Amino acid sequence: MASVMRRSSLAQAATERKSMLLRPKMTLLRMPGLTALPMERRPVAVAPSSAMPELPARSSLVCHAAAASVPLPGSDSAPQPNVLFAKIRAIMFFAWSFLLSLPLFVTMMVMAPLVLAFDKYRRLAQHFVNNLWACASTAPFYKVTIIGRENLPPPDKPVVYVANHQSFLDIYSLFHLQRPFKFISKTSNFLIPIIGWSMFLTGHVMINRVDRRSQLKCLQQCRDLLAEGAPVLFFPEGTRSLDCKMAGFKKGAFSVAAKAGVEVVPITLLGTGALMPSGKESQLRPGQVTIVVHKPLPASKDADKLCDAARVAVASSLPPELVGSATEMAPDEQ
Repeated sequence: MASVMRRSSLAQAATERKSMLLRPKMTLLRMPGLTALPMERRPVAVAPSSAMPELPARSSLVCHAAAASVPLPGSDSAPQPNVLFAKIRAIMFFAWSFLLSLPLFVTMMVMAPLVLAFDKYRRLAQHFVNNLWACASTAPFYKVTIIGRENLPPPDKPVVYVANHQSFLDIYSLFHLQRPFKFISKTSNFLIPIIGWSMFLTGHVMINRVDRRSQLKCLQQCRDLLAEGAPVLFFPEGTRSLDCKMAGFKKGAFSVAAKAGVEVVPITLLGTGALMPSGKESQLRPGQVTIVVHKPLPASKDADKLCDAARVAVASSLPPELVGSATEMAPDEQ
């Protein structure tokens, strides 16, 4: 009987040892002031580095976040556009804009002799057609909101408007201000069929930015326009920003204002660079544009003072991430 009980005891002990071996390993979590708690050690799956999604370039996220009014990322919080959808929208936008320009250009051609005879400098009739074309072109694709419209001078007051430059859409959007300004554009834009020719008929100012004589001629033409009562519009960065960050302001616009003795009206554009980034004119993303019109700066003979004050005003409505160094100038573009 004793031997039977001994064998039963040995079998039970062997079973317990086997059960201990099959049991998962346990570690003790020790925390100050607490009794150690057992925690089961579990394997953790780690994704290979090749499986990690690649984040898009920060500059495109900064532009898109600015228009969408969402947090700027070091993270991936900004929504990403559908590229195919954006390209389809761009094709539709340019096709619609071009179709609109055809009858309007004919109208401008018919009016041209009378406009040149009676309104050579301001060309209000031609500018009215420009406004109609730009507003009708943008209406189906994005909304333009204007803040500070009360700061706009009367249409017949000669002033210098200055704005940051993010996108091909900037001019389309600024026509919503309904002011008969003449803007400065590179010579090649005037060669674009219909649209470029319309710019010529309206009396906008052409410039070759790398030709010193062209620059001087442009500035003199702007002074002549102001003397005749026509306001002018400058993008003092000189060209469009690739990452939507505002570059330093060049002094040409403010030299013209100082010599002409006219006010400077700073304007901030928000969202155009997110809708159609510079260098990606084949895409038109969803969104909206906001234009902030700041209070006019009093006339001054000090061009440097006007330049600094205007840049501060424009920057005041931009997110800090979109304000670059005041001393870092954009490269010249032909």
